[in-house]
Amino acid sequence: MRRDSRRRSRRCRGGGGSGARGRSSTSGDGSSPSSLLGSSSSLRLHSDSSVWHTTNKIRVYLEHSPLTQYFQSISYLLRPLWDTPPTPFTRIPHYYAPNVSMQQLCQLHGWGILPSPRRVFDAVLFSNELDILEIRYHELLPYVDRFVILESNATFTGIPKSRSFYENLNRFAFAGSKLVYDVLSIGELDTDSRRQPFHVEAYHRRSLNTLIRRSGIAAGDILIMADADEIPSPETVQLLKWCDGIPPVMHLEMKNYMYSFEFPVDYSSWRASAHVYTERTLYRHSRQTNLILADAGWHCSFCFRDIKEFIFKMKAYSHADRVKQQSFLNPDRIQKIICNGDDLFGMLPEEYTFTDLFKKLGPIPKSASAVHLPSYLIRNADKFKFLLPGGCLRS
Repeated sequence: MRRDSRRRSRRCRGGGGSGARGRSSTSGDGSSPSSLLGSSSSLRLHSDSSVWHTTNKIRVYLEHSPLTQYFQSISYLLRPLWDTPPTPFTRIPHYYAPNVSMQQLCQLHGWGILPSPRRVFDAVLFSNELDILEIRYHELLPYVDRFVILESNATFTGIPKSRSFYENLNRFAFAGSKLVYDVLSIGELDTDSRRQPFHVEAYHRRSLNTLIRRSGIAAGDILIMADADEIPSPETVQLLKWCDGIPPVMHLEMKNYMYSFEFPVDYSSWRASAHVYTERTLYRHSRQTNLILADAGWHCSFCFRDIKEFIFKMKAYSHADRVKQQSFLNPDRIQKIICNGDDLFGMLPEEYTFTDLFKKLGPIPKSASAVHLPSYLIRNADKFKFLLPGGCLRS
């Protein structure tokens, strides 16, 4: 069966923390990354209603019952009968070739060229995607002025987690003063709070807004809003920096991959976006415009080095309710699924036509191509062989 990233209606996001609005510290003032830690507030969600508690327990039981799983599968299978697709995007053709001037590239898009480049700010919520983040930051280092990153000490589902970015700051020392980092410290959450991961995720995104505002961003700068595993291509960022007349907001269409770049899925990834910043700009990971720039980067979901990282994300992200059975977390099962290109959660594709649904049933076809991938990945192929064709075995 097919994997989670095909689901357009509800995206699975790797969990940063469990929710609270945090105070973000400094911004692009040239401080070292380790100094960019601010104190944070805690989120405590409570309900005094015994009726609510009872109802919630029933809901949790039903979510994990075999009967519910059966009807959920039927629902996905019959989705073309009861659901309608969202409004189609207006795709902006993307032109690029080596040795073509920036002026000509801007003109091909119908835009002018600026006398000097805009500043670019890249903002992400971080969970545990160290390898993908390393590739992202190396790939974009020459083009991005500030990397704004927020992590938490707990997941969206309330599971305590280490501050893995902070603990690996030396791995990102190459970014130097471009890093604007803060940690969101989450207090102890009661059981009911952990049942509301989407609310918790929303608090994280609002907290990231605070950090963005403290990063030194100004009106007219470019703000890229994306998850850590949604990597804009250097060519895309160059257009954003240099071209005059770009849309104030546009989504970035990215090629979807699952588990590694050996399993290309489609071009349905659209949630990453680029904004010409104003005081009213807010960090969001939902649809904000009908415009989308075609072929603007790579989205590699569940692209982890170790099985334990897969297990962590399956339990941590906003759709953790898809882990219907403890056996889903069995390392041998996960390893087999990674190499076969099957769905980690045993789910059907969420598609709006029977043609698309049946086209995506079964394992993802493998690709032997490692062309048009991030250059840092190819230059360091030995280090990241688990992300390339033939490297499906995990530790």
